[in-house]
Amino acid sequence: MAAVSTPRVRSEVNELTLLFDISRILDSSLNLRDIVHPVLEALGHHMQIRLGVLSLVNRTTERISIEAAYGLSASQQRRGSYKIGEGVTGRVIQSGEPAVVPKIADEPEMVHRTGAASNSVLAELSFICVPIKSGNSVIGSLSTDKLFPPAVPFSEDVRLLSIISSMISQAVKLRQAAQEERRILLEENNRLQEELQNRFRPKNLVGNSEGMNSMFRLVGQVSRSDTTVLVRGETGTGKDLVAHAIHYNSARAAKPFIKVNCAALPESVIESELFGHERGAFTGAVSTRKGRFELAHGGTLFLDEIGDLSPATQVKLLRVLQEGEFERVGGNATLRSDVRVIAATNRNLEELIELGGFRADLYYRLNVFPIHIPPLRERKTDLLLLADFFVARYGREHHKEIKRITTPAIDMLMSYHWPGNVRELENCIERAVLLSNDDVIHGHHLPPTLQTAEASGTTPRGSLQSAVGAIERELIQDALKWARGNMARAARSLQVSERIMGLRVRKYRIDPTAYKS
Repeated sequence: MAAVSTPRVRSEVNELTLLFDISRILDSSLNLRDIVHPVLEALGHHMQIRLGVLSLVNRTTERISIEAAYGLSASQQRRGSYKIGEGVTGRVIQSGEPAVVPKIADEPEMVHRTGAASNSVLAELSFICVPIKSGNSVIGSLSTDKLFPPAVPFSEDVRLLSIISSMISQAVKLRQAAQEERRILLEENNRLQEELQNRFRPKNLVGNSEGMNSMFRLVGQVSRSDTTVLVRGETGTGKDLVAHAIHYNSARAAKPFIKVNCAALPESVIESELFGHERGAFTGAVSTRKGRFELAHGGTLFLDEIGDLSPATQVKLLRVLQEGEFERVGGNATLRSDVRVIAATNRNLEELIELGGFRADLYYRLNVFPIHIPPLRERKTDLLLLADFFVARYGREHHKEIKRITTPAIDMLMSYHWPGNVRELENCIERAVLLSNDDVIHGHHLPPTLQTAEASGTTPRGSLQSAVGAIERELIQDALKWARGNMARAARSLQVSERIMGLRVRKYRIDPTAYKS
């Protein structure tokens, strides 16, 4: 009895070890490609199989291909492609029922496409194939080649392979569910990021370029605080619009927004404008007047062109930013005001500090949260959005329905370098809207500065050599006129030898004596 029961006990222990190993392998990775080959290797080790193959179905092409194999080379795996219903594997996938072929050489339905064994070897092999199911559909198969006769009944191998195929199926489902969950989370994350960007995309600012999106995020972040902001950018980029956006997206939106252009006011007036004055403080001060800091109490004070402040005013502004206190011009009472300061400049403050034109301590007080607005030439992808925006605005304002901008006009807009930035573009579009008589903006509606040589009919005429010659002749004539016809002096002024000067004078038939008077 002991001799009979020992193999069965060993078989059960071996089977449990195999299932444990496969379970551990399936839990080791979420990527199916990483686990199928180790599973087949475990089968080969525990079941003494010659080949182990996991095939999957492509429902789009209705083809069966080998996903992983134990005992096959890469080229043999690539050859193992079948139609559904073709061969024993195709029949198993089509029917969803396992199949056993005791001797492969005797089975006419066997398709030996991989070429993995000779006929003599096939005569000694058995084939077992079980389906891998997901719900009611078959997604693939698990098959093995074993030596005949088998050490255990075929029914035991079918049962064990069916258990393993079920484990693989569950692993596939879990991975598909995890992938779907990741997809949903990714979509939700993208949706929330887009919503966040749109939430803090000010309505008064137009742009979708990378530089503008970065700026929108900064505006959204700083709007929720009372931090001092320094907006930097070239003239015409819309620094005042950014200041408006920060204020009207902040908790101070219902309070005043007061703007001061530091460059537009003379030094004698700027201090009174900022801090106010008492009656009789200076000639013309007939009454007490509140300054911008008082008027902006609880709200925002926008100091435009801060780089043009005088040194004396910079000192008083620094005190307000540090202590929140100031006095009116001609007054002794110390006043306080709850004001958020947003400053803007198109100047290089760091260079001004080195030259002594701007206080370093004031710079550090203002530069708490810098925001840079990119110039229009660096965000050409926004140009047509801005053009459409201004066309719509000035079309409504001037009671015109502009339907389109012609391709030549678009080419002109895109090729221009826009030194005046958005403000220059706005002026160009308003002009074009006014000039349009057919609801279309044409190239000739744009200013001469935007006109191309082709559009204006001013393509260069003549050769480069003739153009250079004309310039050279003009330079020689100017030099002779300055030297009063003295050839040697004219040659020295042009930094050429007298010989070359004489050759050029003869070449262009210039009479030096005509310049002696």
